[in-house]
Amino acid sequence: MTSKDVLEEKVNYLLDELTLEEKFKLMVGYFRFQTNTIPRLGIKTFKMTDGPLGIAQHSSFLRKNTYFPAGVNLAASWNRELAKKCGEAIGREARAINRLCVLGPGINIGRTPFNGRTFEYYSEDPYLNKEIAIPFVKGIQSQRVAACPKHYVANNQETNRLIVSSEIDERTLHETYMRSFKEVVEQADPWTIMTSYNRVNSEYVHGSLKLLKSTLFEKWSFNGFVMTDWWATRPRDIEKGEPHQPTTEEAVKAGLTIEMPVPFLYERIELEKAYKEGKITLEDIDELIRRLLRIYFNVGMFEDKRNLPTGERNTKKHQNLARKMAEEGITLIKNKNNLLPLDISKVKRIAVLGPNLKKKFGKFLSGGAAAVAPPYEITPLKGLKEKCKGKVKIVKNPSKADVTLLFMGLNHDSPAKLLSDKVRKEEKIEYGWESETVDRKELGLNSLQVNMIKETVKANPNTIVVLNNANPVSMTGWLNRVPAILLAWYPGMEGGRAIANILFGDVNPSGKIPMTFPKKIKDSPAHKSQKTFPGKNFQVFYEEGIYVGYRYFEKNEIKPLFPFGFGLSYTTFKFNEVMLNKTELKSLDDTLELSISITNTGDRAGSEVVQVYSEDVKSSVDRPVKELVGFEKVFLEKAETKAVNVIVNARDLAFYDIKTSDWKIESGDFILHIGNSLESIYLKRKITYKPG
Repeated sequence: MTSKDVLEEKVNYLLDELTLEEKFKLMVGYFRFQTNTIPRLGIKTFKMTDGPLGIAQHSSFLRKNTYFPAGVNLAASWNRELAKKCGEAIGREARAINRLCVLGPGINIGRTPFNGRTFEYYSEDPYLNKEIAIPFVKGIQSQRVAACPKHYVANNQETNRLIVSSEIDERTLHETYMRSFKEVVEQADPWTIMTSYNRVNSEYVHGSLKLLKSTLFEKWSFNGFVMTDWWATRPRDIEKGEPHQPTTEEAVKAGLTIEMPVPFLYERIELEKAYKEGKITLEDIDELIRRLLRIYFNVGMFEDKRNLPTGERNTKKHQNLARKMAEEGITLIKNKNNLLPLDISKVKRIAVLGPNLKKKFGKFLSGGAAAVAPPYEITPLKGLKEKCKGKVKIVKNPSKADVTLLFMGLNHDSPAKLLSDKVRKEEKIEYGWESETVDRKELGLNSLQVNMIKETVKANPNTIVVLNNANPVSMTGWLNRVPAILLAWYPGMEGGRAIANILFGDVNPSGKIPMTFPKKIKDSPAHKSQKTFPGKNFQVFYEEGIYVGYRYFEKNEIKPLFPFGFGLSYTTFKFNEVMLNKTELKSLDDTLELSISITNTGDRAGSEVVQVYSEDVKSSVDRPVKELVGFEKVFLEKAETKAVNVIVNARDLAFYDIKTSDWKIESGDFILHIGNSLESIYLKRKITYKPG
């Protein structure tokens, strides 16, 4: 008997012991972040916690925990191993406080630069998205803690998020917005999935037979259970035209197991009524409970704690990991005349200014559900003081300094504060805030920051701007005046030290931007009209189809401010040659391996991200000019040459065929473009797909 058979035997035994009323009880949450118990059967509460950036304070009885860099920072590292280590660390921290489920990662696509929750997510590109999410999920679950990828699906804005309907054609839905969830389910086997607040094509996901049972369960073979986002099922205001919730029987038939955190659809009286009227059957209920019990066994709920991972939190190891993640994600996007790195032996005075110089982001509900309150947080100012102590004088006047550092960018705070009229009026959140419940209103920095940049550069031409942001920002009026720019991407509790290490060259920057930066908002495909964002009449139309992010810019020959995958280094790299282990692929499950010779031609060690994009030479359907299909990060000492191996899976060359409702590759040629950003391509090779 296999371990899977043994598990199913245990699940079925416990399922037979449960009464119908007890099963109903298990289908609703209890007290915010936990489920109901069945003491007579030894079924304890299944405790959950918010956790994409670490264990949240509000869901861990106000504990302080390691605050890791934001999801977008992790994606900017292009480092799968870091993603796995981060997942493992968060899993250990969850274990240390008796939590059995981490509500994360957030893997929604970056459709618009205005989305308030972009900092939690990874990328505009579904391939990069899933390549970071898969090891993250595996890392969490290696600690026998359930990961919960969210928010399934097409949750790409905060405006009207509880009721808006994302109107998307079938190919776009599968190829762009569902692909990351599909790949994570099939390759990482997450134990739970959280549905989104929004509707998809006028249907709430938690009541969608098509999106849950037909797709998630049957097509993708998902074995875990589905839960709602918090209070997603609460009644809507019908008088205001808000759409009805699914009925209890619709949610059960669709495949929703748990309604969180309290019952609306799944009140016992409603469940009993639906059951007695024959609208739901015992078989329907048992299928949902079976999924739940399966995960209860996976996390060791019925085992001796001494045989389970013990967990740890706020350790030096986790803090060092947080700093390492920040260092690898921080992205250098401009460095005129090699102003950076700063030479600590030559620079005598540094002026430091800006609204984010001393700001701490690790606060209760700061940014919303993803907020983590750490035991300490190193601000940029503190990190610089540590680095410069006894060597460089820190001043406030740019005209009296050799170099000026400006810490600018975006911010976030608690949703309650952001929604207050006072904050909206006094702090102009429409320009500068990224947080749950609100979307941005403008692409640029606010006028106070722009004016400060201009005035500072006049006083000191050697001005370096360090931007803290998740979404792309325009740089109209100041980009050409500033010699150097770093993107920090909400770098977590060790961010100040990571930034100082980058500025002074102790660490060579290696981050690459995971989202295209448009010059102006009208260049962004989601912003052609109010209909496409933020929507009208509780509908937002994804008229750009599959052309999200860089796909749109290339298709329409629009020059971005900074292209996808772009990032500078303090050294230089040469792409020498590429060799393929074969040039012909024969099936969707086939793979090929590229060996790319790359040399560090500069005077210091550093890391480069080798990126591979595919071009379908001839297709019967409209396809993007290029699509990311492989990458690998490599560290090289100065003058060192390495052969970097990149695996390309045939299935990543496929498109979603609406005729067969499945993924398809057509016979023919593909060009593989190899470089270090979408626009910096150094090598090309042709391969052929010819089914055997």
